[in-house]
Amino acid sequence: MSATRSVPATIPALGGEASLNRYLTEIRKYPLLKPEQEYMLAKRYQEHQDPEAAAQLVTSHLRLVAKIAMGYRGYGLPVSELISEGNIGLMQGVKKFEPDRGFRLATYAMWWIKASIQEYILRSWSLVKMGTTAAQKKLFFNLRRMKNNLRAFEDGDLHPDDVKAIATKLGVSETEVVNMNRRMAMGGDASLNVSMREDGDGQWMDWLADESPLQDVAVADAQEAEMRHALLGEAMQSLNERERHILNERRLVDDPKTLEELSQVYNVSRERVRQIEVRAFEKLQKAMHRLVSDKQMALAG
Repeated sequence: MSATRSVPATIPALGGEASLNRYLTEIRKYPLLKPEQEYMLAKRYQEHQDPEAAAQLVTSHLRLVAKIAMGYRGYGLPVSELISEGNIGLMQGVKKFEPDRGFRLATYAMWWIKASIQEYILRSWSLVKMGTTAAQKKLFFNLRRMKNNLRAFEDGDLHPDDVKAIATKLGVSETEVVNMNRRMAMGGDASLNVSMREDGDGQWMDWLADESPLQDVAVADAQEAEMRHALLGEAMQSLNERERHILNERRLVDDPKTLEELSQVYNVSRERVRQIEVRAFEKLQKAMHRLVSDKQMALAG
């Protein structure tokens, strides 16, 4: 973390990878806040700029930052730096948090934490420079997750079917998917089974486990999922009835219908059904992007 950025003195020092195990142990000592405690502290900071209240809000969410940062460990950057950047995002979230809006701090701060970490990764990776399109950035941050969903774990080139599926899902060309996969493969992954010390004692996986459940994380995940479900429902209203039905039957159900089955329902060709599906998905993507951007601006406002 840059020395020019102020950090509350109550945050344990994070000097680098060598001190990371000590840091992860230290942050477990900070208690999680009950909803009413969090609300009162947030009101104190909002109304009186109470630094002690801000410090308690920050320290009680340091485990949330560490958990989110671990999710970005595959980009070949030191986890300690990812956590430091995430902590900056957390402090920005605490500063702008408005408790009367009804969300828990963890739900609100997650947007700031992820944004801070992602901006750091974008600055650090040579393949992602200023001017990179939004679609390429989306591909950069979603490729690994989508490969896991497709069970495409190999380090070499993706199967053409997987390339096509990812390109369609993210709205990019198949060439972009292939090129990004090759570039990211050269960046290397950090394994959870790598030893943390030279004597081989202790692995990253050991530190990801926490004896007590992170209630704030569970609540934040549930609220974010609920928010996105609501946004999806709202975005679906941008489609006409036939588009909604075809998109739902093709992509949003556990047992999707075939093009042939839907072509018989609407008495059109399979190619026509495919065209409607693609157009509907593009419209849905644009609507979701607009709604998510509006939500982020509202939360940041």
